Amino acid sequence: MVSGSSKIVLIEGPNLNFISKRPKIYQSKQNLNTIIESISKFVNIEYYQSNTEGDIINKLQEIMLDTSIIGIIINPAAYSHYSLAISDTLEMISDKIKVEVHLSNIFNREKERHRLITAKNVDSVISGMGSYGYYIAARYITDSLQLS
Repeated sequence: MVSGSSKIVLIEGPNLNFISKRPKIYQSKQNLNTIIESISKFVNIEYYQSNTEGDIINKLQEIMLDTSIIGIIINPAAYSHYSLAISDTLEMISDKIKVEVHLSNIFNREKERHRLITAKNVDSVISGMGSYGYYIAARYITDSLQLS
């Protein structure tokens, strides 16, 4: 059972603080605030966004040491296609469930976006569900812990 003090951290990478500027790419019927509100009904959620690779790595290292965090939902955005450093950091985190989420269907986009360097070091990948993918990821994390 997931305790009340347990927490999931949602990390978003570059440009995701301006989702509304790219509506054709990030087609979503729900905005991020609605999803976070919905997730908050069944688990404590912390939101973090950075446009800087090093800041995302620092946050992941901080999460690695925090025993109250049960899972990570990460959308590395463009970093998912080439950041060995973020991928290596995700690999070091072995005691938390990790889900990579992409708002758009990356396989409907440019060919260079089809390869996900970071995906090999997470438990699951969700792509093309808009911001609803974050909700699905949070349910996956909490349901997985209840089954174990």
